[in-house]
Parts: sequence; C-alpha cells; structure tokens
Amino acid sequence: MGVQFSLNGYPYYANGFNAYWLMYVASDPSQRSKISAAFQEASRHGLTVARTWAFSDGGYRPLQFSPGSYNEDMFQGLDFAIAEARRHGIKIILSFANNYVSFGGKKQYVDWARSRGRPVSSEDDFFTDSLVKDFYKNHIKAVLNRFNTFTKVHYKDDPTIMAWELMNEPRCPSDPTGRTIQAWITEMAAHVKSLDRNHLLEAGLEGFYGQSSPQSKTLNPPGQFGTDFIANNRVPGIDFVTVHSYPDEW
Repeated sequence: MGVQFSLNGYPYYANGFNAYWLMYVASDPSQRSKISAAFQEASRHGLTVARTWAFSDGGYRPLQFSPGSYNEDMFQGLDFAIAEARRHGIKIILSFANNYVSFGGKKQYVDWARSRGRPVSSEDDFFTDSLVKDFYKNHIKAVLNRFNTFTKVHYKDDPTIMAWELMNEPRCPSDPTGRTIQAWITEMAAHVKSLDRNHLLEAGLEGFYGQSSPQSKTLNPPGQFGTDFIANNRVPGIDFVTVHSYPDEW
C-alpha cells in the first residue's frame, strides 16, 4: 500500500500517453518504423509510459478471430511494440478489452456467445454470462502467457509492462447500482492475480462516483454508468486508480 509508484526502490513518476494503435500498425512489418519513431519521440520528450490495446476482437484485422483463435501477425505486432518500448525505456500498460464496439468490444464477446446458443441479448451480459466470462478469462491467459518473439520473454515476466487494464472504460448502464461491475472486477482481478502477481493491475475506469459515495454523484455527467469509483478501486488486486478526463464533454 502506498501513495506513490516506486521502481527499484526509487520514486517512479508516470508521464505517459495513449497510443491504442501500436499493435495494429506494427502488425504490418512495412509500417514498424512508425512505432520506432513514436517511441523515440516520446522518450525525447521525457514520456515514460504508453497505454495501448492488447485486443482486437473479430472484424477487420483482428487479434482474436474467434474465442481462443489468434492472428499471429497481430500478436507479433504487439510483440514488436513492446520490444521497441523496452528499447526506449518506456513502460507499457496493456488493456484486455473494450467497452465500446471499436475493435470488437464487449458486443463481440456477447455475439460469440449468442452464436453458441447462449441466451444473451444485451452487451451488458458481458459482465454476467458464464461463457462470455470464460472467453474473456481465456484471452487474459493468452496475453499473459504470450512469448514475445522479439524479446524472448513471456509477457507476464516482462518488466517493460507496467500494468494490465481489465477494460477500457467499463460501463454497465443496465445496473446503475454498480453491483454487476463490482462483482465482475472482483472476479477478474482475482483471475489476473492468479496468473501473474508480478505486475500492477487497474480496472480502466473513467472515474464516475456510485452508491458508495452518494454525496458525490452529482459531480458525474448525466447518465447511468453502473460504476462506483470508490468501491470498484477498493477491490483486492486493483493496485491503482485511473481517471479518464474529457473536459470538452463534461
């Protein structure tokens, strides 16, 4: 427990950037110089962390064609991005899934389950259906156990990776009490930590208040999101909090 990151016994200050496209671009070997240039420029400006996707589910140029079936070209793109981050002294945060339909998202997982006969109808079934949760857990396992073809290190053993992220901006508007996402974070945090206790873990939350701090809910933007910033981040296994700020929207 603490209020500051540390690395090798010294305070560590994360000064980072989002680059969701690293794997996607690097999956084409002819475009990999763009990844190298991005990390070189980031390092030159003193940036120390990059957050990117470790998912692309179904659709065009997927990482995951279908549950458990992977596109080696895409995985090698992610391998390369991690290797380049390492070469430039930049840490990586890898997100496992998307709340939104871009790059598949929770909708794709629900569609996969429906195609196998599961009685699912809502994207929010992602958080409760047992088959969907198994698909997601298996994806986590595949990412953590991935052997990097460039660094020759399994992801779960790679100090270049600063943290895992459960999902980009998880939301469950069908349950505004927040209990559904609370249970899901609890289950998935335990799953990640059962496979890898070396890396930090965060939930990917935007920062909306919920039932545990009702006096602060008026600070949220209008709408129901089914998250609870305080309770969600107190789940065992969640190591640090995140806030996604969009000052042009709220």
